[in-house]
Amino acid sequence: MNPVIINILTVAVTFVVMECVAWLAHKYLMHGLFWFLHHDHHQRDDKDFFEKNDYFFLIFATPGILLLFFGLQQNFSMLFWIGTGISLYGMAYFLVHDIFIHQRFKIFRNTDSFYLKAIRKAHKVHHKHLGKEEGECFGMLWVSFKYFKEAKQSMAKQNKLQRPV
Repeated sequence: MNPVIINILTVAVTFVVMECVAWLAHKYLMHGLFWFLHHDHHQRDDKDFFEKNDYFFLIFATPGILLLFFGLQQNFSMLFWIGTGISLYGMAYFLVHDIFIHQRFKIFRNTDSFYLKAIRKAHKVHHKHLGKEEGECFGMLWVSFKYFKEAKQSMAKQNKLQRPV
């Protein structure tokens, strides 16, 4: 198989696997052993821009950076492409979670995308639980189909109301 295709597939598969890793880490580590770092994300004190939860950025970025570095040392070995997939997922996480969902920077506020509305709603449901127990919706890019259905229905209802009679 063509090496370029293999590299592209490696990046894509790694990106998808990272959503699974993020889900597992969120459910079992952030809402478990590392709740002491994650709790301020659920119980915000808006006086501070940064949260203890932001340390997870460093924790999850480190493997990607190391894989990029060692993959470059080995003339763009498979490690580099895996590191690229991890880093791209990290960038997507930052854009979707921190910027779009939590509005840490006041951009990308409004959307007509049922997909983005669905993931925003699922995340809102996740944050209704202030403690580490009884959580739900631990994913970021993949959420339950019920949120997609709700978003489509909401958008259809909104479009119906906006049509002139």
